[in-house]
Amino acid sequence: MRILVTGASGQVGGALVTALDGLGPVIATDRAMLDLAQPESIAAVLDRIAPDLIINPAAYTAVDQAEDEPALAQRVNAQAPGIMAQWAASHAVPLIHFSTDYVFGGDGERPWREDDATAPLSVYGRSKLAGERDIAAAGGCSLILRTSWVYAAEGKNFLRTIVRLAREQDELRIVADQIGAPTSARLLADIVARMLARGRDELRARIGQAQGVLHVSAAGEASWQQFASAIVEGLKSRGVRLAVARVVPIRSEDYPTRAQRPRNSRLDLRRLQQVFGIETPSWEQALAPELDQVARALVR
Repeated sequence: MRILVTGASGQVGGALVTALDGLGPVIATDRAMLDLAQPESIAAVLDRIAPDLIINPAAYTAVDQAEDEPALAQRVNAQAPGIMAQWAASHAVPLIHFSTDYVFGGDGERPWREDDATAPLSVYGRSKLAGERDIAAAGGCSLILRTSWVYAAEGKNFLRTIVRLAREQDELRIVADQIGAPTSARLLADIVARMLARGRDELRARIGQAQGVLHVSAAGEASWQQFASAIVEGLKSRGVRLAVARVVPIRSEDYPTRAQRPRNSRLDLRRLQQVFGIETPSWEQALAPELDQVARALVR
């Protein structure tokens, strides 16, 4: 398969390029080659590349900034994936697209199932939901992977922010009433590689069984405060010198943000296991190799 990966300079895109090596030629595209902010240019790029499979982790992910840039978020997160899906459907090419827990309203405590009602709270969440709907409307062989709280040892994300702050401050005040599953880009890429390992025909069959949507994350749950505490303690145990002495839990109301976040970001993973036979490791297990990488860079 000729596999096209969008957003190759991003966290998930970069991890996918590495994980898919050996499954076929991987065409790694970045914004300079495939700009999702210009949806009208996408079909011509796809015509030129002629992929056998499209994987789209690229997105507008600045959740708070999206409140002030709704048109841009809509172009990148909805119109562009919709055009990709139309091209894929007309060329009989499967599409794997990444979405988010932010399509849900975040009420209750039960993990969200794929067929639960959506109710996004933010411009970002609404734009991602619009992308899901445009992909479904295209009518092709597409699989939407909803995930949560994505991070990596490199790039701009919660893990890197906590590493920086923990080296500068003696106390961190972190929200403790939003619950989800921290999920590493490396884990997501490994899961996709396992999905593709049996070939494109098998992938098509499994996408049909999944009814086009799967929830994919690490197992277990944590608050942002618990995630931050695990990062701090994990780095200390690896010999990283930190200034922080306390990670204090606070309410969402104590840390107001431009966009509202869902308090319940738990995702039900049973369909992933039933369709692909994949059980994901706990978020603590998935965090360990990321902390190893960070510590190696800091302890020299």
